[in-house]
Amino acid sequence: MKTYLLTFAAMSAIAASGAAWAQSTPAADYTPPRTTWGAPALDGVWSNASLTTLQRPAHAAKVTVTEEEHKALLARNQYTLMAKDEAGASKLDKASTDKLLSDGNANRGYNHFWLDPGSAYARVGNDIRTAWVTSPADGMIPYKPGKRPGMKLSYDGPEGRPVQERCVSYARLGPVFGNGMYNNNLQIVQTPSHLMINAEMIHEVRAIPIFKSAAEAKHGPKQLRNFGGDSVAWYEGNTLVVETVNVRQDQRPHITETGKTIERFTRWKDDEILYQFRVEDDSIYSQPWSGEQVLRASKEQVYEYACHEGNYGMHGILAGARQLEHDGREHPPELSIFAGLDADE
Repeated sequence: MKTYLLTFAAMSAIAASGAAWAQSTPAADYTPPRTTWGAPALDGVWSNASLTTLQRPAHAAKVTVTEEEHKALLARNQYTLMAKDEAGASKLDKASTDKLLSDGNANRGYNHFWLDPGSAYARVGNDIRTAWVTSPADGMIPYKPGKRPGMKLSYDGPEGRPVQERCVSYARLGPVFGNGMYNNNLQIVQTPSHLMINAEMIHEVRAIPIFKSAAEAKHGPKQLRNFGGDSVAWYEGNTLVVETVNVRQDQRPHITETGKTIERFTRWKDDEILYQFRVEDDSIYSQPWSGEQVLRASKEQVYEYACHEGNYGMHGILAGARQLEHDGREHPPELSIFAGLDADE
């Protein structure tokens, strides 16, 4: 797949709005498959499983790397090291167990057998990417000092813990799409009037109405706040554009109540969808930021995700807090610890 720069005129116009869109575009000679009603077909099960994270990791010097740099990054990636360390037959003796746990790796809550984060960094066109964010060019989200969206966490009760720990929402559906150590499949169902996206993680769903044009797209009442926000969509040529506002603040969102995200879905290859995003929120960011992912066709089926069954995490977290209070000790920092930690940074 060819990746090339937008024209200078188009780049200038987009940059004038604060931050350019990501620069990948479909090959000029590619025609996407169509639905029976004539829209570009997006339905199916897709995956964004990858070692690439939303922001550029500290050990990566840049967003786009060479093949040699990619090999070096793989050699020190935590999942690569875990797979190597656990290769071969397992031993159940104490010495082997102590050696396995000696690195203090928090991901040891799962053997590598149960993880499915991907085995390489993402390829978007011809580029190997260490971050989904491509603008700013350093691959970092441009937070204003001391400004991050989301709720204030506490250990007072279940309502004070993040929705991920409570098996209510995981925000994999975004906006922006997330990826993590497992459950990276997304199922898209397309009708003439709606787009449905079902995440494998916690079995969350976004049902997005499709309008004839951006001018006709209307959001719902601000009083109604859904997980995933209030999204509306329309087609621009072969691209489905989704605009989202009014995201709930207890789902680890990327925008506040006044922010906006734009997502673009373009079928640019038979087995790939180019997913581009742009986040605008002056209250917490010094500038808009944007990036892109490739959603690859998956052979998997999305099954129901039963998060609560046999899950003692919430009980343990709150019981631990009560014990600390009984002992006259302070609570730990307001951290969220939950299964399948998203690849945010």
